[in-house]
Amino acid sequence: MVITSKSNPLIKEIVKLSDKKYRKLYGKYVVEGIKPVKECILAGCKILNIVCVEELESEFDGAICVSRSVFESISSEKTPQGVIAVVEIPQNGLKPPVNSCILLDCLQDPGNLGTVLRTANGAGYNEVYLINCTDPYSPKAVRASMSGIFFVKIYQGSKEEILNTLANVPIICADMDGEDIFSFTPPEKFCLCIGNEGGGISDEVMNTAQYKVRIPMQNTCESLNAGVSAGIAMYQLKYNK
Repeated sequence: MVITSKSNPLIKEIVKLSDKKYRKLYGKYVVEGIKPVKECILAGCKILNIVCVEELESEFDGAICVSRSVFESISSEKTPQGVIAVVEIPQNGLKPPVNSCILLDCLQDPGNLGTVLRTANGAGYNEVYLINCTDPYSPKAVRASMSGIFFVKIYQGSKEEILNTLANVPIICADMDGEDIFSFTPPEKFCLCIGNEGGGISDEVMNTAQYKVRIPMQNTCESLNAGVSAGIAMYQLKYNK
């Protein structure tokens, strides 16, 4: 059977999941695209439904088929590939990191957040802590993570809760007044903190930092994109000791 009505309960729910309020209410988010959905399956994420157009039905076991017009009504892509997975948002209770980790303080751009998750996965930072950040499960952030979101643990909490959880881990803040990151020797285990795109790292977080590092730049460049800065710092601190 092919769903042809946009009033179908599942279709209406998927549309709602584009809104943070409903993602939080239902504890679900969407993953769109052939490669991302297949990687989500391989990563062992808890997939609740897969919805696709008829021509892709054979590629996804148990998928629910919909007409092309119905699929376009639930897609957030300009050129939809024809498959969406509804995935359960992991409920990770706060706990200290096993190894070096990432702390994001008030990051507000979903593209930047997704880029950090993608790079954290690539660089081997398996735990990412978020304080007052944009929703990592928004379609834009999920897309920008390029499946990285499936492979890192995301912890969210208040500033006090996160800082208490990281109390025994040396925090390294990325800051223009810090030591040159290319001559800095980090501790064996650390937490790299990246701040807000415009305002940087909050005073409360900065005051808990044991170290501050900066990426050297020419005078003609005021700052780097948060995602780019995070990527440079992640690799430098972990692989160039």
